[in-house]
Amino acid sequence: MIRRHFILASTLASLGLSLAPAQAQTSGVTIGVTLSTTGPAASLGIAEKNTIELLPKTLGGLPVNYIVLDDASDPTQAAKNARRFVDADRADAIIGTSNVPGSLAVAEVANETRTPQIALAPFAPKQIPWVFPLPQSVEVMSTALFEHMKSTGVKTLGFVGFSDAYGEAWLQEVQKTAPRFGVDVVVVERFARTDQSVTAQTLKVIQAKPDAVLVAGSGTPSALPMRALRERGYKGQFYQTHGVANNDFLRVAGSADEGAILPTGNVLVVEQLPDGNPSKKVGLAYVRAYESKYGTGSRSPFGAYAHDAYLVLDRAVAVAAAKAKPGSPEFRAALRDALETTRDLATTHGVVTMSATDHSGFGATSRVLVTIEKNTWKLLK
Repeated sequence: MIRRHFILASTLASLGLSLAPAQAQTSGVTIGVTLSTTGPAASLGIAEKNTIELLPKTLGGLPVNYIVLDDASDPTQAAKNARRFVDADRADAIIGTSNVPGSLAVAEVANETRTPQIALAPFAPKQIPWVFPLPQSVEVMSTALFEHMKSTGVKTLGFVGFSDAYGEAWLQEVQKTAPRFGVDVVVVERFARTDQSVTAQTLKVIQAKPDAVLVAGSGTPSALPMRALRERGYKGQFYQTHGVANNDFLRVAGSADEGAILPTGNVLVVEQLPDGNPSKKVGLAYVRAYESKYGTGSRSPFGAYAHDAYLVLDRAVAVAAAKAKPGSPEFRAALRDALETTRDLATTHGVVTMSATDHSGFGATSRVLVTIEKNTWKLLK
């Protein structure tokens, strides 16, 4: 019997499993993390994974176990990962994923199983009380762009966006907001994250002759339309979304990104912020820790979202742990309630204040406009 037990234990250990009873996990907090570390959204997910590896080993004063899985930028796999976290790992919360389609898929699991989700992509959860999309909303970010358009006299706009939930969210917001700022959307084109050419879309945009073009994409694929338009001689202003605010985008875009303008969280240009900005201290601490391990200039707002998810959970777990034990439905419910009552929490991107009607918590003070000069980010004053 002893030999059989030893063989079984050895086999389970090789698979990353244990003979310990499930209730042993309740001494600490378990967080399932699904990220797009491969696939089209990898430039976002890798920075998030790197950040998770830097996090403290406690959460809210309790030991924490992060279970990190790659979903390959695939919504179906993201949902499978989320299901595993809940069913097999008894996760107290889920972080992820890196893009909107995958985050929506995880949200369905979170809502069904009543497990809090900190999403790392911006979307408006419809009647999903268990979902907290951390990044700034499309409305918050698009308003900053239209304010800039109005101040610089942009009257006509071309839209080129992803043919998925992220692109659709931006298109709906653009069509709703543009008239309020006196901007006419004269052409709308879509492209897939995996497309290698946007020639047809580019020709239609050139023909429409807009004053400016907004590319609504994320990660390195969002460089494709801008490069194609530059190659065909387009001279107007380019706008991008906060989905491209990482140095991999700069690398892929090359000189085509010169002068492009986008909204982003404070952390991307944290050194350029005024000293009184509440994000400056926490943002600098994160950037120094990240770049000391991964190299100068390696920071990414997407990695910082993962850090901010930790900050939000750290406060909420401490509150929930006073009411219930981790690993229980009661703890997950208490954690959800604690997340919803987050107030005035300084993070790398801005100050988070959540409520029953706002599960993002990042408002206009948690965004800045930046432009690209010689392949570097510059804060617009």
